[in-house]
Amino acid sequence: MQLHQLKPKTKSKNKKRIGRGGKRGTYSGRGIKGQKSRAGHKIRPAERDLIQRLPKLRGIKNKPLKSKPVVVNFSDLEKKIKGNIINRDVLLKAGLIRKSDKRVKILGPKSGKIKRTFQIEGLEVSKKLKHEQSNFS
Repeated sequence: MQLHQLKPKTKSKNKKRIGRGGKRGTYSGRGIKGQKSRAGHKIRPAERDLIQRLPKLRGIKNKPLKSKPVVVNFSDLEKKIKGNIINRDVLLKAGLIRKSDKRVKILGPKSGKIKRTFQIEGLEVSKKLKHEQSNFS
């Protein structure tokens, strides 16, 4: 026996070729309209639709580099702190900030005047408070 004499055990079945004229009518077994009736139709995989529905991370490139400071109002300082020096340790003892807070900023009074002055060490201060402290007499 030689290679050209080999034959498979099962017969191969020819695939039905649709849409080439002949006796199958106008639509040739494809129906009328739609994706499946077109030549070369390919149905999208379901995974792609799922990916499209997922929320995208928009604006992630515009996140601020610095974290926002923890804000402490000046009116709270006047009420809770008895001494004249303000730093991180004093604010921690008064319960105005947490130990994990990295940046702390003190804001000026919302309304009214400053009743007493403080010496602020190692903390950020708002422009309004700087202005008020310099005008205090």
